[in-house]
Amino acid sequence: MSPYVIALDVGGTGMKAALIGPGPEHPPLYETRRVTPREQGPEAVVESVLSFAAELRAHGLEKYGTEPVATGVGLPGIVDQANGVAVYSANLGWRDVPLRALLRERLGNGLPVAVGHDVRTGGLAEGRIGAGKGVDRFLFVPLGTGIAGAIGIDGRVEPGAHGSAGEIGHVVVRPDGPECPCGQRGCLETLSSAAAVGRAWAAVSGDPEATAADAAKAVESGDPRATAVWADAVDALAAGLVTGLTLLDPRTLIIGGGLAEAGDTLFTPLREAVRARVTFQQLPTIVPAALGDAAGCLGAGLLAWDQHSAEVSSR
Repeated sequence: MSPYVIALDVGGTGMKAALIGPGPEHPPLYETRRVTPREQGPEAVVESVLSFAAELRAHGLEKYGTEPVATGVGLPGIVDQANGVAVYSANLGWRDVPLRALLRERLGNGLPVAVGHDVRTGGLAEGRIGAGKGVDRFLFVPLGTGIAGAIGIDGRVEPGAHGSAGEIGHVVVRPDGPECPCGQRGCLETLSSAAAVGRAWAAVSGDPEATAADAAKAVESGDPRATAVWADAVDALAAGLVTGLTLLDPRTLIIGGGLAEAGDTLFTPLREAVRARVTFQQLPTIVPAALGDAAGCLGAGLLAWDQHSAEVSSR
């Protein structure tokens, strides 16, 4: 049996996991998902992550007869990748969670563990095997429960000096906008994330279970209420993205996450809105992510393989 790694992508609403062999061109050996129990509190989420990883290790050991060679985890919020600490996550209520140490303790056997930011791990995958492959500078922005960005430069993803590079979701685009868990008002993710669009459409439609996908379908059917909700979200998104373009000057802008699944319903007005806002900035190519919602998990696998290679090289 070829060696394999554990890959975990921890999101605000769900967790994706896989066992991944060497070589990103091959599909995962095993994939599974689990709901993130954030309504039960921060400690319950930590335990869920630890137990999920332990289940994956047990599955791999039973199925293949060998231990994984490393584990990679992508986390939301601000992540200290060097020390393996989840510094802050508004969506999960985490502060200073030493996740790498906790995973090493739970998994045992001295298993190497790499911890990274979920969006940066997704950007790593998009950069190596997805829509950013071969692109020297890109900005990857998934629109999910929240919004963040991954800055791709010459084959690597920039973590920043303190682990918070790319937090475009907390750029204020409307100072009088909704309150954000980070403490500000009018942050981009309170207006243009898939969760925000779902909340806005639920309020307008009167359906408390409505989602962003439902809003997109209503837009496509010509519902003027949905069109107004969608246009508001796209306008705010364009404002935030142009701020990112101004600072980073990427060649390609890669949009992923649940909202990107709307296809042209999102990309046609978004390209127009960004084009209308740029002045001196060079307009980047705006493309959908190639890896869909698998990007974060695949990127966590790449993190794990990078960690394994570093461990082998240091011996």
